[in-house]
Amino acid sequence: MKPEELSKPAEQLVDLNPQNFATLPPPYENFKETPLSPLTDDQKNRWEHSLDGVSCLTLPKPQTPEEEEKLVAAFLSGLQKLMTKENNWTFLQPLMLSLEYCAKCQTCAEACPVFEASGHKDIYRPTFRADVLRKIAKKYLSPGGQILAGFRGHDIELNWDLVARLAELAYRCTLCRRCTSVCPVGVDNGLITHELRKLFSQELGIAAQEIHEKGSVKHLKFGSSTGMTTAAIGDIIEYLEDDIEEKTGKRIKIPLNKKGAEILLVHNAGEFMSWPENPMAFAILFDAAGIDYTISTDLVGYDAVNYGLWYDDVQFARVALKHLEIARDLGVQKIVIGECGHAHKALSVIADRLLPGEQMIPRESSYTLLWDIVKSGKIKFDPSKNDFPVTLHDPCNAVRLMGIVKPQREVLKAITPPGRFREMTPHGVENYCCGGGSGFAIMSSGNFTDWKIKLSGRKKLQQILGAFQGEMDPEVKKMVCAPCSNCKGQIRDLLETYEVFEKTGIWYTGLVEMMVNAMVDQEKPFLEWPGDEEDDDDM
Repeated sequence: MKPEELSKPAEQLVDLNPQNFATLPPPYENFKETPLSPLTDDQKNRWEHSLDGVSCLTLPKPQTPEEEEKLVAAFLSGLQKLMTKENNWTFLQPLMLSLEYCAKCQTCAEACPVFEASGHKDIYRPTFRADVLRKIAKKYLSPGGQILAGFRGHDIELNWDLVARLAELAYRCTLCRRCTSVCPVGVDNGLITHELRKLFSQELGIAAQEIHEKGSVKHLKFGSSTGMTTAAIGDIIEYLEDDIEEKTGKRIKIPLNKKGAEILLVHNAGEFMSWPENPMAFAILFDAAGIDYTISTDLVGYDAVNYGLWYDDVQFARVALKHLEIARDLGVQKIVIGECGHAHKALSVIADRLLPGEQMIPRESSYTLLWDIVKSGKIKFDPSKNDFPVTLHDPCNAVRLMGIVKPQREVLKAITPPGRFREMTPHGVENYCCGGGSGFAIMSSGNFTDWKIKLSGRKKLQQILGAFQGEMDPEVKKMVCAPCSNCKGQIRDLLETYEVFEKTGIWYTGLVEMMVNAMVDQEKPFLEWPGDEEDDDDM
């Protein structure tokens, strides 16, 4: 498919048939995938869906030609701003270089988990949306562009069909930047996608509701997108302390708003709600290691997620400034980022680019701190407590963007028996995204859930199953260690949708939970498997 086709009238440009998607390893080699859930007739009448039959944005169809023209004009105006230093001083240079120097070699396509999983649909090539943007810019923003368009190969029409499809297409990329890591000239198609999302958000008010209304807006209003308020977080911490005492027999106090602590520990708030064992494990481990830390109950301070990272620099800056302000007010020496890959990227990388240097304080990944704890010898571990096959999922933003590859592996090797840890293929910086990146893990509008599970997460499911080939007996429990809350959400949905635990015995957890499970002083198993509660009831 050529980029010009995005502007052509059509009920649906691309048909998605899961039977043509990448095949899965045993025991799913003959698995008959069901079709993606179709939109209802009412939804089709109300929402734009003509790209691939999927609606992520639930984008309302304009009611008049005048409304269409207004939106198209706003898009073109936004594109002009995107390409000026005054309006895009943070990312203009890498954006322009990426638009200018792509060699069209398609090395990136073979690295893209979405393109690969789809059965090589052209619209999912990393270069495709970049080519659309490139052609529009050269035709409509360069001198004589419209006159010379046919000669330059930029004969593309800027109309509402194209704008609507491009908006949806900006949300068919996980921003994992695997494409960027293999590009021979360093073209960043992930950045181009991000800049498209920013344009749509800031100029047309178009964004996925889960990351805007339910994300950024709710985060700044209540303190977390979970709706967990500053008052509620204190109550939840008390519950966690009770649960810790039940699991360890020790009353461990989780320090809140402690002035002058060495570390401000920030979690993804989703951990408190969905995986409370993760902040509990951090509390147990930090207490045993004698680490001087605190958790903030201030607005935004207890939720390390920054939804603006995925779509809007303005929203990003509002949250990042608040995180840094809280750390300075508490007088901590540094911020330690819990098991959340996107929070790593937001606070450790993008904040440095968007915010002035005087706003900064040191920030550290929990992965490196956890490895320091192991190396210090302050805590004794018994690897036999983790005597089951385990593999490691590498969060894209920590590994590929920040280069944190070794610490989490060294921790796993130290807390598991020899031969139990095995790598996925590929792994490290070449690892595939979980399929839930760029906000996908929390997006469920329209019929997008089907797309993100059956297509976006397919390469990750391939990897997980591949890591345990030859050990698929469901009676043999196996673990995927995923040190990222967002990744855990996507992996959970993958495993549950395909009934992976029931069929193969594969489940998931975080890194710090496995560390606590292996502590010599931990008498009861800390890790839980599906069905454990039922077993306890039977006793």
